Amino acid sequence: VSLKLQKRLAAAVLKCGKRRVWMDPNESNEISMANSRLNVRKLVKDGLIMRRQIAIHSRTRARLFAEAKKKGRHTGYGKRKGTKNARMPQKVLWMRRQRVLRRLLRKYRQAKKIDKHAYHRFYLASKGNQFKNKRVLIEAIHKDQNEKVLEKQLEEQKLIRQAKAAELKKKRLQRRDNKLKEAAAGKQ
Repeated sequence: VSLKLQKRLAAAVLKCGKRRVWMDPNESNEISMANSRLNVRKLVKDGLIMRRQIAIHSRTRARLFAEAKKKGRHTGYGKRKGTKNARMPQKVLWMRRQRVLRRLLRKYRQAKKIDKHAYHRFYLASKGNQFKNKRVLIEAIHKDQNEKVLEKQLEEQKLIRQAKAAELKKKRLQRRDNKLKEAAAGKQ
């Protein structure tokens, strides 16, 4: 007994493919009598025709493999197809680094840790590939600030020394003038 028609109708009724339609092999005579969708629906209700479950495709092995890859397994020379640059482009690394450095500079400028001139200097320096990462840039900023402080201190000390020297010179000249006056008075 051919059940081709019934299988097609059942697939349409059950909204699935013909492969997923299951017909009770013991009731093939009764199923062969059904020649309309209405009859097929009745058979579905009675449980003579059913929709099979989809075969499960397990992802367990895939998940385990992905986990191992995350740890760094299966990534040796034998597993690589693209060049180093194709796998992780230098341009992407450069862009990431620039964004990190520029974000830091903006943050420092906003927090008034550096003035706009220092910001511009460091911005251009980072564009010129002088800082390989954030830590190096922070160190450079600290070094620059320390140098500024030292310069300021030296300038202050210089001014103090100059003031002292001027005072001493003034005293010396005064003393000399007094001596000259006394000598002139002594002669007369």
